[in-house]
Amino acid sequence: MSEVAQFSLFEAAARDAEAVEPAPQPAAPGETAESAVPVSELNAAVRRLLEASFGPLWVIGEVSNWRRTAPGHCYFSLKDESAQLPCVMFRTEARRLPTDPEEGMEVCAYGRLTLYESGGRYQLVVQRIEAKGEGLWRLAFQRTLRRLEAEGLTDPARRRPLPAMPRRVGVVTSRGGAALRDLVSVIRRRAPWTHILLSACRVQGESAAREICAALDAVVRHPGVDVVVLTRGGGSVEDLWCFNEEVVARAVASCPVPIVTAVGHEVDVTIVDLVADLRAPTPSVAGELVVPDGAELRAGVRRYGAALAAALRGRSRRADERVARTAERVGLGISRFLERSGARLEQLSGRLGALSPLATLERGYAVPLDPEGKVLRRIGMFLPGKHFRLRVVDGEVSSRVEALRDATPGGSAAGEGAR
Repeated sequence: MSEVAQFSLFEAAARDAEAVEPAPQPAAPGETAESAVPVSELNAAVRRLLEASFGPLWVIGEVSNWRRTAPGHCYFSLKDESAQLPCVMFRTEARRLPTDPEEGMEVCAYGRLTLYESGGRYQLVVQRIEAKGEGLWRLAFQRTLRRLEAEGLTDPARRRPLPAMPRRVGVVTSRGGAALRDLVSVIRRRAPWTHILLSACRVQGESAAREICAALDAVVRHPGVDVVVLTRGGGSVEDLWCFNEEVVARAVASCPVPIVTAVGHEVDVTIVDLVADLRAPTPSVAGELVVPDGAELRAGVRRYGAALAAALRGRSRRADERVARTAERVGLGISRFLERSGARLEQLSGRLGALSPLATLERGYAVPLDPEGKVLRRIGMFLPGKHFRLRVVDGEVSSRVEALRDATPGGSAAGEGAR
């Protein structure tokens, strides 16, 4: 190959090498002052990196500087011996807390790590908070209970007796729950004449407390309701929590008719149980407490009927005996009275006989009578020639005045006498 040809090949190779040499690259973001990164972009990038690097997780620590804002958001920190983590719990999740945790309470918080871009603050967005055991729920329970106790709403002296024979029983519970079926079954078996009035509502969840209060208000407004049963089946502490809310407890305490609660299992005790007139361990027991047993009533009626019949027979027998004794005493009294009366009558008859004109007549005297039966006592009552009757002991003698003779001393004769 000639020198000219060799040079041409070299020149072409040089040109090719120059053509493939990389061009200068621009500086990476933030690598130079000219490529500086804005704060908002950096915070956004860090937030994306942080959220992509960590999924939801549980963090344990002590609560510090808890603050609930007017809109309902909660801001606080979780700390241990050497570090702290800013946290936020937004209104939707904070609304589910039974109460705010106390300062220094150890809790487990579940959430996602993120960066609050506008403030440049690394924080945990909390979705759930749990204390050890039932710490947070127990704290809320105790706080509410102390307020109600201070007002006397848990005083046993407030409790009213249940009606012995309720005609209408109001029931506040969920429409499809097992508690309603158990309660209705017991009432129907024991007292089938009882009318059951259901006021349905939710018995767990966020709106349950509000619905329970509305259902209670509705059922007591219905005329003729004698007693109310507030009930639901078992569940977790969180499921039953609406029965520990202060608004529900106050609605139960202000119920105008006696109210029985039967919430959860036998071991579950809620605040409404403490302000109600009576707590039943289960819905079935509540049914047994609010209505009498018809079979026992019928047996009792039979027993009382037999006892009443026996008592009436005994009373009648004793009354007959008293009547017989009284009749005997009355008969004896009448006999004695008649004897005394007879003796008195004989005595009076004797005295009357002694005073009777007939007795005088029997001694030989006669009584002159004018035609009208009037006794002629003096001589001046006799007129010569007039007729009169002379009453003797055994009859009368018709007579006529013939003459009159004055029997007084010194008197003169007016006639010869009477015939």
